[in-house]
Amino acid sequence: MTRSLRPIDARDQGAVLEALRVALAGGPAVAPRTDDRVPDDLPATVPVAVALVVETSGSTGHAKRVALSADALLAGAAAADQALSGPGQWLLALPAHYIAGLNVLVRSITAGTEPVLLGPGGFDPRAFARAARRLDHPVRYVSLVPAQLAALLDAAESEPGSEAAEAGSAPDDAGVAGALRGFAAVLVGGQATPASLIARARLLGVPIVRTYGASETSGGCVYDGVPVGRTRVEIVDGQIELSGPSLFDEYLADPERTEAALTTRDGLRWYRTGDHGTVSDEGVLTVTGRLDDVIVSGGEKVSLGVVERVVRERPGLDAAVVVRSPHPRWGEVPVVVTTGAAPDLLELRRAVVERAGRAAAPDRVVVLAALPLLSSGKPDRRALERAVGGDRPN
Repeated sequence: MTRSLRPIDARDQGAVLEALRVALAGGPAVAPRTDDRVPDDLPATVPVAVALVVETSGSTGHAKRVALSADALLAGAAAADQALSGPGQWLLALPAHYIAGLNVLVRSITAGTEPVLLGPGGFDPRAFARAARRLDHPVRYVSLVPAQLAALLDAAESEPGSEAAEAGSAPDDAGVAGALRGFAAVLVGGQATPASLIARARLLGVPIVRTYGASETSGGCVYDGVPVGRTRVEIVDGQIELSGPSLFDEYLADPERTEAALTTRDGLRWYRTGDHGTVSDEGVLTVTGRLDDVIVSGGEKVSLGVVERVVRERPGLDAAVVVRSPHPRWGEVPVVVTTGAAPDLLELRRAVVERAGRAAAPDRVVVLAALPLLSSGKPDRRALERAVGGDRPN
């Protein structure tokens, strides 16, 4: 059995909300688009269990159409409520074609609350604070990506009296800092969040929750390293695998990729994330990078994800990206790409070597006017690799 698939322009966030409401009730499935164009290869129907199709390219540019059932979406929402402070009202600050943005809408539907929609366009901390003041439920949530959190913290820290702000103090609704402290939880995910950014947020009393997940898991299913709901985490040959009721059904019209991403073990379906990580004796997950981001430099293995985390902890490099580049002597080397002022390379190398070893030292820093992005909003690492490949000094 099948049901129809309805493409919808995600720039109209209200329309996506209503379409999801219908889809969760058994109506046409939803395929949020970044514009009003419909690809020729988008199917007109999907299996009847599918309620949402999310197009994602991860960080590599290879497009996938992730088919999520209503059961998976609802399981994800229930697990979030259980892990946080129960059902509440959400502020949508992310695009409505991102899984995290779609989750905000799904969780609003299940909670029976109306989300406040920040709207598409450039992110403005003052507009965010004004939107937050429109929330009228005692339990309030928002989901952000690290770049948004960094912009909000920059604005909050520049407000009069910000140095005297104390964690746990009554929120001042007039400011960005007060708006952030007024949430029961500020979820941050979508990419690795620098530890320095988390520390700044907590110093201001912002209730940060770091999330980990993917479109294939109906969004975040691990909060602060701990699986939520019935999610299970295992490390198999260094790779993070996730299981639970929020897993996707398939990649539409791509059985080979579906088979490669999903496996069955002990009667459970598991999603192979492609991420490398560890689980502590206490059951806390630490993500250490992508399996495909390991280079061999001078005969030594180097994780670009580890290098990037160290780099992003440096002042002014919160959004820097580390990619590979060929080298005539070492084979491959890490290269830092940023849009801000170039940091002192010697100091940056010392910081990286101290944490990740001599082979991990960045070869150079490349400054661009803007980072190329995928439709998901993540950095286009393949485009960056091509850009830095032609940037090697003679």
